[in-house]
Amino acid sequence: MMLDSLERRFGRFAISNITLYLIIGQAFVFFAAMFRLVDLRMFPLLGLLVREGEWWRLVTFLFMPPPVNMNSMLSLVFLPFAWWIFYLMGNALEHYWGAFRYNVFLLVGVVLTIGAAFLAPTSWATNAFLAGSVFLAFAWLNPDFELALFFILPVKVKWLALLTWLYYGYRFVGGDWGTRWLVLASVSNFLLFFGGDIVNTIRFRQRTRAMQARRVAEEKRAAEPRHRCHVCGKTDLTNPEMDFRYCSKCAGDQCYCPEHIFNHEHVVEEGGEKA
Repeated sequence: MMLDSLERRFGRFAISNITLYLIIGQAFVFFAAMFRLVDLRMFPLLGLLVREGEWWRLVTFLFMPPPVNMNSMLSLVFLPFAWWIFYLMGNALEHYWGAFRYNVFLLVGVVLTIGAAFLAPTSWATNAFLAGSVFLAFAWLNPDFELALFFILPVKVKWLALLTWLYYGYRFVGGDWGTRWLVLASVSNFLLFFGGDIVNTIRFRQRTRAMQARRVAEEKRAAEPRHRCHVCGKTDLTNPEMDFRYCSKCAGDQCYCPEHIFNHEHVVEEGGEKA
């Protein structure tokens, strides 16, 4: 694979625990903004402003903290929880892939986000959809992982991922082109790394369903009797000790149990006469 080749050449440059560094940067920016040491309006990515020389936005948008109301205690409680979730999921991906591949995953997301910002230069871009791609990747790998929603209600992450996909669909349909490009950037990042797995999973499930259908059909055929008495209905399944025979004088393959093989009215073809 290309990633294997790149890892052999550039793996030593990978940044380990990069999720933690991003969170530290976001926390620093948040507290600096709280004490009015920085202006958060200088951090988001806007293609038009980058073209005018504000090139630092290509990097600073990564350190935008999650949007919260600094005057609300509830929002301030939510912020550490959001960072903890991001660290949990990012750290899990790094352990699964290794530092290099996780770095590449984030880098591809950053490049696609920057590309989206230039395709819609008047629309603001943040790191929210990049974080969303991390969440979707974690949910794909750990669908049954449970999160305590509102610190109380346990919910499997696959259901939250489903809501995220629905939300992305809503934003894509109802949003402006800036939002649509950001959604596509996030989804494309996910599909680049998991598209092959998704296709293989779909094929595996189709093969599994086909095998199950064949097994059910075979079991059904095995459950059907090979011999059934035309008179009394006894079969080789209900009476396996019986010796069933077929009458050569009856039209068609008519089967009879020992009691009725010599004691029955012969079946004749339509228009014929009974023997």
